[in-house]
Amino acid sequence: MKTKSASSRAGKGHAAHTQSSAVLGLPGEMTRPIKLTFFGAGSFFTPRLVNDLVRIPGEQGGTIALVDIDAARLRVSARLVRKLLASLGKKNWKLVASTDRVAVLKGSDYVVNCIEVSGLECVKWDNDIPLKYGVDQCIGDTIGPGGLFKALRTIPVWLEVLKDCERFCPDALVLNYTNPMAMLCTAAARTSSMQVVGLCHSVQHTSDQLARYAGVPVTELQWECAGINHLAWFTKLAHKGRDLYPELQPRFARDVEQALVDHAAGKGPSDSDWEPVPLERDIVRKDMAVHFGAFITESSGHLSEYLPYYRKSAAGRAYLRRGYDGGSRFYATHWPTWRANADRDRKLMLNGKMPMDWPRSWEYASWIIEAKEKNSPFRIHGNVMNQQGTAGPLISNLPLNGCVEVACLIDGNGVQPIRYGALPPQMAAISASNLNFFDLGAQAAIDRSIETAAHALMLDPLTAAVCTPAQIKAMTVEMFAAEKDFLPDYK
Repeated sequence: MKTKSASSRAGKGHAAHTQSSAVLGLPGEMTRPIKLTFFGAGSFFTPRLVNDLVRIPGEQGGTIALVDIDAARLRVSARLVRKLLASLGKKNWKLVASTDRVAVLKGSDYVVNCIEVSGLECVKWDNDIPLKYGVDQCIGDTIGPGGLFKALRTIPVWLEVLKDCERFCPDALVLNYTNPMAMLCTAAARTSSMQVVGLCHSVQHTSDQLARYAGVPVTELQWECAGINHLAWFTKLAHKGRDLYPELQPRFARDVEQALVDHAAGKGPSDSDWEPVPLERDIVRKDMAVHFGAFITESSGHLSEYLPYYRKSAAGRAYLRRGYDGGSRFYATHWPTWRANADRDRKLMLNGKMPMDWPRSWEYASWIIEAKEKNSPFRIHGNVMNQQGTAGPLISNLPLNGCVEVACLIDGNGVQPIRYGALPPQMAAISASNLNFFDLGAQAAIDRSIETAAHALMLDPLTAAVCTPAQIKAMTVEMFAAEKDFLPDYK
């Protein structure tokens, strides 16, 4: 049975979208204080998530535990959170911070994972070594050589974190934000008893974008979406029962045709570093919607890495644009600057020169917590394993042991994935090609196996379209040598 058409804010959260931020929330009552532990709390994301948490209507307070191995960044985050709590008058929340997760993990009801396992140099190696072999990445952190090696660095640490959760808070719900999402969730399912759901922004953002394309309010958009992380398909798109694709696809086709004409004439646009891609572009997604039948959740630059078509030749690159819209080495070039800018902004907030008066956002974490605590149904799209007990696959024509992204109902029983059924076969085939890579990539990290890592990369759609197996093996060995300090015990 497929999920009912709904906004990503569906269930009782749908109506809340129209309310003011002061009362934005779900019906029901919070009946207890809770404890949330945040791994990777030195990240810029921490204060915003805490802001969302403490703005839940009727919250009963509790404990927020911040954990990061970088003591300096942890201190800054803790100071920011204390300042935020004080500014909101939230005296019912206790804050603790530690570089030792075991010291604060006991009794957690919720765990948020945002860890990053690498130095800045790894971002460079993840991109520049593959580029020598002709594998050109835009983002390179969830798929391809860059995504694989981020997984190989991160998963061993992630699994140690989950072991500690099993010891100290076995009933906690783990909310994972760390990429590469599919490989982390797969590794967790294969080795841990913890309940884990992977959370991404792409379904929410894409539903908003499709509403703008269609010129309808997002709250009136009717849709179904399923697939895998960063490659989920809006298989249904309607407004008041009217199918929107017959109107949108010819427009997408014209946009693609014009983009190719502009490229041939040397009139490609110049993008700023990190602005949203203008609606008249996003050419890869539009081209895929024309040829495969549905719009995909990840923006064109990143999506182009999941496919074998757009980054291997001059003809394919004609669909790409600069910056986040497909630029070569975009993430690696700009990550050091973004990190420095984030640190600067945190200091400005501490000094009162940058405001922290944020409204509650639609980021999933606080809504999951509120829905579970209040037993008030709320729908998200989460990353979970395709096989759920004996009930059969969530997506019937994708591998049982793969991680899929589907609608999930949240209430007092926790995360309950909703069976989608079968994707159209061409969409399932593209998704399955990525799942084969994720399957072996996760297993390589679990087993600390260089050979399995090389086999995973041989199945990556873009890498396989560019390199021979021998070249892929050589690339894998070279990347292991460059990143050996971050990849202990691999053999």
